[in-house]
Amino acid sequence: MKEAKKYEVTILLPAYNEEKAIAETISGIRELYPDFEILVIDDGSTDSTMQAAMDAGANVWPHPYNIGNGAAIKTGLRMAQGEWIIMMDADGQHKAEDITRLLEYKDSFDMVVGARTRQSDTSVHRDIANTIYNWFATYVTKFRVEDLTSGFRLVRASTVRQFIYLLPNTFSYPSTLTMGYLRSGRTVKYVPIETRRRKGRSKIKLVSDGSRFFLIITKVATLFSPLRVFLPTSAFLFCIALGYYLYTFVTQGRFTNMSALLFNSSLIVFMIGLVAEQISQMRYDRVQ
Repeated sequence: MKEAKKYEVTILLPAYNEEKAIAETISGIRELYPDFEILVIDDGSTDSTMQAAMDAGANVWPHPYNIGNGAAIKTGLRMAQGEWIIMMDADGQHKAEDITRLLEYKDSFDMVVGARTRQSDTSVHRDIANTIYNWFATYVTKFRVEDLTSGFRLVRASTVRQFIYLLPNTFSYPSTLTMGYLRSGRTVKYVPIETRRRKGRSKIKLVSDGSRFFLIITKVATLFSPLRVFLPTSAFLFCIALGYYLYTFVTQGRFTNMSALLFNSSLIVFMIGLVAEQISQMRYDRVQ
C-alpha cells in the first residue's frame, strides 16, 4: 500500500453548510501556505460545501450525517497527516495570515490560541458571554484564560490525540481542550487576533445553545477541577446554615431542623467534592 504523505502542518477546517465561505477560505490558505495539508471535515452538509472544498484543492473527509462541530474536530485530529495541527473556522472569520503568528510559538508552548480582541467584528451578546466564560475558566484553572471558546488554535498532533476521548461532539470542544491542557500541566499561549464577520448564518442559537453551553462549561469545570466548584457551594451552604442558626437562636432560643439540614447539605457537598477530585485525578493516568 502507498504510504500516506506526511506534512509539517495540517490546517483543519470543520465545516457544515459553509458553501458561501469554504472555497475562499481554502484559497487564502493555499496561496500563503502551499506546502500545508488542508483537511476539511464535512459534517453532513446539505449544500455544496463538500464539492466546493474539493474544487478548491482541500482533502475532504465527509460525515454521512451531521454529528456536531466537536465530532468533526475529533475526526480531523485522527485523520491529519501533519506533525502540527491548526484548527480554524471555515466561515471566513479567521485570517490566513494569522497562521504564521501562531506558528512562531510552536516550539515553546503546547497549545497556541488566537484570542479575539475588542477590534474583532463580533456581536455584543457573544462578547458578554465570552467574558463570563473566560472569567469562570480562569477561576477553575488558576490561569488567565483570554478566549476560552476560540476555534483558532495550534497543537502538536501527538499531544492533542491523547485528549480526544475527553472532547464532546458539540461546539464546546475548545473549552474542554483548553482546560484539559491546563489541568494536565501543559503550557498555553494566547496570541491576540482580529476576526472578521462570518459569511453565512451562524449555527449557534443564542438562547438554547447559550444556556446549554453554560451547563457544558459547568460540567467541564467539575470534570477537571471539582473542588473549585463544590467547595464554594459547600461554603455557601455552611454560611447560610450558620446565619439561620444564629437567627433562630436569638429569636427562638433553639436549633431548628432547617439549620441541621443546611449543615448536613454543606458537609455532603464537601464530601462529594473530595470524591470527585480523586476521580478527576485518576483520569490523568491516560495522559502522558
